[in-house]
Amino acid sequence: MNAEIIRRYGESRLPRYTSYPTAPRFSPSIGAGTYRDWLATVPESDPVSLYLHVPFCRSMCWYCGCHTTITQKDAPILDYLTVLKQEIKLVAKAIGRRQSVSEVHFGGGTPTIMTPDEFLDLTATLDKAFDLGGAAELAVEIDPRTLTLEMSEALGQAGMTRASLGVQSFDPKVQKAINRIQSAEQTEIALANLRKAGATSVNFDLIYGLPHQTVDSAIETARVAAAMRPERFAVFGYAHVPTFKKHQRLIDTAALGDAHERHAQAEAIAATLCEAGYRRIGLDHFALPEDSLSIAADRQALHRNFQGYTTDNASTLIGFGSSAIGRLAEGYAQNDVAIGRYANLISSGELATSKGYRLTREDRIRAWIIERLMCDFQVDFGAMPDGFDLPDKSIGKANQPLQTLVAEGIANWHGDTLRVDTQHRFLVRTVASCFDAYLGETGRTHATAA
Repeated sequence: MNAEIIRRYGESRLPRYTSYPTAPRFSPSIGAGTYRDWLATVPESDPVSLYLHVPFCRSMCWYCGCHTTITQKDAPILDYLTVLKQEIKLVAKAIGRRQSVSEVHFGGGTPTIMTPDEFLDLTATLDKAFDLGGAAELAVEIDPRTLTLEMSEALGQAGMTRASLGVQSFDPKVQKAINRIQSAEQTEIALANLRKAGATSVNFDLIYGLPHQTVDSAIETARVAAAMRPERFAVFGYAHVPTFKKHQRLIDTAALGDAHERHAQAEAIAATLCEAGYRRIGLDHFALPEDSLSIAADRQALHRNFQGYTTDNASTLIGFGSSAIGRLAEGYAQNDVAIGRYANLISSGELATSKGYRLTREDRIRAWIIERLMCDFQVDFGAMPDGFDLPDKSIGKANQPLQTLVAEGIANWHGDTLRVDTQHRFLVRTVASCFDAYLGETGRTHATAA
């Protein structure tokens, strides 16, 4: 890898492009009334995907960039679940029928912070309001440190098919620096219990660029984790944004590596996982060859949403809970981030939409280009979907920022197909950003490119 390329682009702050336009573009002009109108137009014949956000944890991991609240008491969780069930009913009423569902994802926070009975009650409410009979996947994000055998069994009873476990790093020095102490044994026990409960696909989350992390410790974590044989890995770069996440101020910035070190750690993890039999999927995922993510990548059928790379091809994603984002044909809708305001709105019988974004035709075209780049590392401008064409030549080969990247060999053209060079795959977000019409407008700080 060219050291000059890493120096020049590695520290660039760019979106992860799990949506386009990205969330900082959302506006209060999209409110509950607009969202209700959009829900009423969801096609009956198209199964939807559901995301439920549970914004509670028992302790704060200092690297965390999620919307979550720390509580040692159960009362706030119970109150929140009561409101969440009300929202499920309100949304189903707005749709006007028991809509068919293809996938369900519980995220957080820590969704398994609730008791087994509470989780089963929540999924029963969900199944009464929506038709979960045809759901291909029910996925749950899990903290192995707090997962009990009873909760694992409840997840299985609810129909869980996929579990995502936070691992991050097994290095004790790194764990202390991020306030997350978790042994490999804890992780193995959680994995075994989830397997017994019926999880057919398990994902481990790893992070590079953490304080005191080294190439050697990153390799050792990947080696130990790969030996447990989860079907998938998601390997993310730590995004240090203490301006937006104040708890990140507890991390010693002097212990963070530069762009060269981050890139070296990322590539070391990738090499370790590939040597263990995993395939590299997209920018930051890895999967066993027989996993559905690998198969989708071979078929160029990968998608990207707020949970990262996915096989989920539902055109409608409905978000439940504070801060949750939904994606519908007309655009995006996000619930109020503050738990109190979210709860007050839902309790009053109103949807909790606080902002969103109405997609334009050009947004859809740019979103398609960005998603294909992020998923396939190439985009064929001669094979755009029906009704799509470039509204402005500057989006294609005349794109000035892109021309610079092509000149440096980071990307290249083969006829109408734009490809990201394999050795520069870590800069795919840099290439994708050339098609972002709004980049830099909001002043929001994003993760570094490397």
